[in-house]
Formats: sequence, C-alpha cells, structure tokens
Amino acid sequence: MKSQIHVIFFDAAETLFHVNGSVAEIYLNHAVQHGFRQTPLSQASITQAFQRAFRDAPPPVFSTTDPGRLKECERLWWFDIVHNVFYRVGMFERFDEFFERVFRVFEDPRSWVLFPETHAVLTRLRKEGFELGILSNFDSRLYPVMRGLGIDEFFDTVTIASLAKAAKPSSRIFEIALEKHALDPDEAMHVGDSVRDDLEGATKAGLTGVLLDRAGRSQVSGGLVIRTLEELLPLVGC
Repeated sequence: MKSQIHVIFFDAAETLFHVNGSVAEIYLNHAVQHGFRQTPLSQASITQAFQRAFRDAPPPVFSTTDPGRLKECERLWWFDIVHNVFYRVGMFERFDEFFERVFRVFEDPRSWVLFPETHAVLTRLRKEGFELGILSNFDSRLYPVMRGLGIDEFFDTVTIASLAKAAKPSSRIFEIALEKHALDPDEAMHVGDSVRDDLEGATKAGLTGVLLDRAGRSQVSGGLVIRTLEELLPLVGC
C-alpha cells in the first residue's frame, strides 16, 4: 500500500488528541461556578444530553467568508448545542457567562492531551516521506490547539468544515482536502474515530478509510480498523 498512498489525512479530536478529562466534567465544573445546581446525576445527565445535542446539530457549515463573522458563526453553532444540553439538564441564570468561559476553555491547548503514540507516529510518517493533512469538523479553535500541542508543523494542510463549507461525511470536504495536495482519491488515506464521518465518508469519496477504534467497540463489516495509531504504520509499509 505504501507505493500507492502519498498523503495521509487525520481527524483531529479523539484521533490525535483528546479532552483533558471529559466534556461533561468540564461543562459541569464551570457551570457550578456560574450557579448551576449540581446533583449526583448531573455529570451523567450532561454526558447523555451532550451526545444527543451534538448528534442532532446541523453540520458546522456557514455561508460567510468574512473571518470575523465566521468565528461568530462557529461560536453561535456551539452556543446552540450547549444551550440544548442545559435546557435538558437544568438552565441557570448566568448561562451566557458560563458559555463564553467554557467556549474559550476548549481553545486552550491545556484542555487537550495528545494520545501517547501521536508524536512518534507522525514523526515516523514524515520521515518516510508521506504528506500529512488534517481533515476535521473541528472549528478554527483547532489552530491554537495544534500549535499548543506541538503538532502543527507535522501537517502540510489543514481542512476544517467551517472554512471548507462542507463537513464530513460529505465527499466535498474530502475533495477539497485532496485538491490542496493535487492528488487523486486512490492516492490518499484518511484516519479517524467515527464510522460515519471518517471510515464511511472517506470510503465513499474514494479514499482508503481507516477507523481508529481505541475501545474496540465498533462493529463494522469491511474496511480497515486499528486500535492505536501505531497499527497504522504497517498498513503503509513503515
């Protein structure tokens, strides 16, 4: 496969790095500081509500090209999700202040942690001559996160949904990423943790899709499945 694949795209969150703690834990801690009344079931309820709100949200795709307006659209997109979460688990008076704070928290690289093998795997792939790209539905906060985690210099390109005006699993965002490398789909691989967005989206677009299933919980028929990024290396001849 090494001779065929020239570029490897990666999803970002939950593929290269993960939240330091959990989304629900961060939401709860900051919500309590802003007046939310915690119960023993709060964190579990927030987890469940977040999963539902995130799943039901429209794709993070916006019509504007103005950078300032785009950032505001991203912020409002997340405001709707977080508002939906606390509408279900309990609204509180200082919610707007809470949201502004927690939105900035996820822009802070200290809120994220690289998976143990990420740096070594990216180093090896670059040494072997592969072009690398990020292909993610993350918003523009991804850039400071990547810089803070020290992985930005590994990547030739970064393609995110809000700038591409297309979101995974749409084939369009894969096409846009490929155009930046002037390569055909069969010369590219995409690695990510979502069956729908990453494995199926990439495969439909003609790329080699690889599912990163760290917990071993996904049941997929066909396709390449790995448990850690290290297992990617033999797939590309490293």
